[in-house]
Amino acid sequence: MTTPPAGTPYWQPAELPPQPQLHGVVTADVAVVGAGLAGLSCAYHLALRAPGLDIVVVDAEQPAAGASGRGTGLLGPRAGPAVDRAVRRFGPRTARRMHRASERAVRDVLDLCGRLDVPCGLRTGEQLMATRSSAGLVALARQARACREIGLDVPVLTAADIHDRVGVPYKAALLHRPAATLDPAALTCALARACADKGVRFYGGSPLLALRPGDLVGSELVLPHGRLYAGQAVLAVNSAARTLDLPVGTVLPLEVYAVATEPLSAQVYEALGGDAGRTVVDAVPLAPYFRLLPDGGLVAGGGTATVPAGLDAPRLRALRERAWSRLERWLRCLHPGLAGTRVTHRWSGRVGITGDDLPVVGPVQGFPDVWYIGGCGGHGLALSVAHGAHVAAALLGEPEPGEPLPWHRSRAPRLPVHGPARPLLRAYVDALAGAARRAC
Repeated sequence: MTTPPAGTPYWQPAELPPQPQLHGVVTADVAVVGAGLAGLSCAYHLALRAPGLDIVVVDAEQPAAGASGRGTGLLGPRAGPAVDRAVRRFGPRTARRMHRASERAVRDVLDLCGRLDVPCGLRTGEQLMATRSSAGLVALARQARACREIGLDVPVLTAADIHDRVGVPYKAALLHRPAATLDPAALTCALARACADKGVRFYGGSPLLALRPGDLVGSELVLPHGRLYAGQAVLAVNSAARTLDLPVGTVLPLEVYAVATEPLSAQVYEALGGDAGRTVVDAVPLAPYFRLLPDGGLVAGGGTATVPAGLDAPRLRALRERAWSRLERWLRCLHPGLAGTRVTHRWSGRVGITGDDLPVVGPVQGFPDVWYIGGCGGHGLALSVAHGAHVAAALLGEPEPGEPLPWHRSRAPRLPVHGPARPLLRAYVDALAGAARRAC
């Protein structure tokens, strides 16, 4: 097993409900494993719609300890592959439904923040998918054409349009709305508190070791110091599905990196967008991106990704240092005013990716009344909340109207994580990272 993500995120966990270790035998109507945004959203919507339900949330650590508290706080519409590839794979009607669902997911998070009154530095704004490379221009042209053909409102920005917004010499961009930036750890912790206020019980420091069918009904969840028996279970464990040997296909852990800076000068801060809440992401996968912080600093992420499976601790530490150094160099070249800016935080996080870029949200084959959520591929801030609500509705027998979306499925394609083909997978990720660096 590889070491966990490293570094100190800019975001710090806020007040949390009591979460003792689970000892002995515990029973519940519904067990939710994973206290990230997906699991907590599911528990919250269950408690909201069925107040008498006995719900338990179990986590290996505590809320916001995983990807939900180690992201960069970009809230924007994106689900699955790029829209032009979605059109080719699923047809124009389904591709449009996918994008609309991701826009709705953003609006739902904004509504949730208002409902919970979360002090999470929320700033609504625009998300620019921009590029400075020829490969990026080709990708943007394909996506812009696909958006026009299926009737999506995704305007094209020229270099001058971009410069007016963020003062960085990108060549072109697509403008995505709705979008926002926020503190993901604050949102996750607020959702945990809201669940506790509705009677949800929490157990922390209790990693799931095994899942077994119950003797009569439901499932038996095996934990280090006890057992949890539940009529229904939700495994919002993302890439940990592999260590649990869940039959959900391959949801591969990918380690990604971020840095945050000290407050910028007022002039540079305004030049990069100021308080407008804009985010600039690159059209080339894994290429660096940035957003501004309410305190005047800046967060940058991307640039490099690592497949941690099979790496020993020294090798992983070396790769992390290299990734952070590359990201800092990119940051200081982004704008002349950032040349001497001090980096105050460096951290990594784990996202789950699948072989076809689609999440997995569905019942676990062979385990009645057990559902799995994972594989958002780094776009999980909005999608995780939406997935949790979707699963809650399914467990209550109140499925959402309309046709299932392509990620409403029980398994992803298999990837060569083990065996002689594993180096090919690592080489593929390395090639993507190399292309991202060249795009900068």
